[in-house]
Amino acid sequence: MRSSVLRRRLHHGDVDGRRNENYETSGLDGLHEPLLGNHDYDDKSSERTLEEIWDEERRKERLHWTLLFSNLIAQWAQWIANIVLGSGSFLARLLPLPSIIQNGPNGRLIAPPFSPLQEERLRNLQQRLGVPFDGSRLEHQDALKQLWRLAYPNRELPSLKSELWKEMGWQGPDPSTDFRGGGFISLENLIFFAKKYPESFQRLLHKRDGNRADWEYPFAVAGINISFMLVQMLDIQSGKPSSAAGIRFLKLLGEDEMAFDNLYCVAFQMMDAQWLAKRASYMEFNDVLKSTRTQLERELSLEDVSSVKDLPAYNLLRR
Repeated sequence: MRSSVLRRRLHHGDVDGRRNENYETSGLDGLHEPLLGNHDYDDKSSERTLEEIWDEERRKERLHWTLLFSNLIAQWAQWIANIVLGSGSFLARLLPLPSIIQNGPNGRLIAPPFSPLQEERLRNLQQRLGVPFDGSRLEHQDALKQLWRLAYPNRELPSLKSELWKEMGWQGPDPSTDFRGGGFISLENLIFFAKKYPESFQRLLHKRDGNRADWEYPFAVAGINISFMLVQMLDIQSGKPSSAAGIRFLKLLGEDEMAFDNLYCVAFQMMDAQWLAKRASYMEFNDVLKSTRTQLERELSLEDVSSVKDLPAYNLLRR
């Protein structure tokens, strides 16, 4: 059974009449309308065997406990860090560590010195962030086509303006109108996700995990939102990051040139896990995105995280 969902626009700062989030948009065109539009979905109420039902229940239980333990570990680590390494603690006064993030005179965080490799990779990432999506550029058109082939390897490639693009979760028949503040990097993120973690990509694209809402989030546009959220959270638009998450991210960038893209995949998988745990529907999308950001910041604050693979939520990904 096919059902057409009402066409709505999800404002990043205003979902249900309340101001839920206020991301800064300086230096980058804000994604004022993440553009959740017409989205068809399949009624998955077909008959299943008892074994398939039990397998689904076991997957949901594993997902629940993984997310629960991930939250607990991050919260405990943050609590211990606040006690042991707080600016006013006894140990912090006795053992000043240059690697610990300090507060500057104006209240902004002061990061430890960055290596030349970190600075070079940050510049390269910032250059990527500065590229807007341009539907008239052949390179960008080819990237859209590549995304379709990765998403639907056994289907014919549609024209760049086709109703079929809505099946991937774009607002309308022309995906190029949906990027706005997300820029070309948000398309690169989706392609990276499909190539590096194809099983997770396909499961999220086709909403295969858990009990899904009748009014689901559109996959592609949700991906643009996640790219935008990461840029704001990590404070990497220009200059050096001054947020705790951004400073820690530069450590990950020193270990992995593709740290941003890998973190994007973790964030997307985490967002879907939060979505299922909260039994969310369309109108709760911003709440889920906010809780995803909070959880990511907690996990990035863990002392033993030196790469994206060390994040507890990385274990949710499947290749």
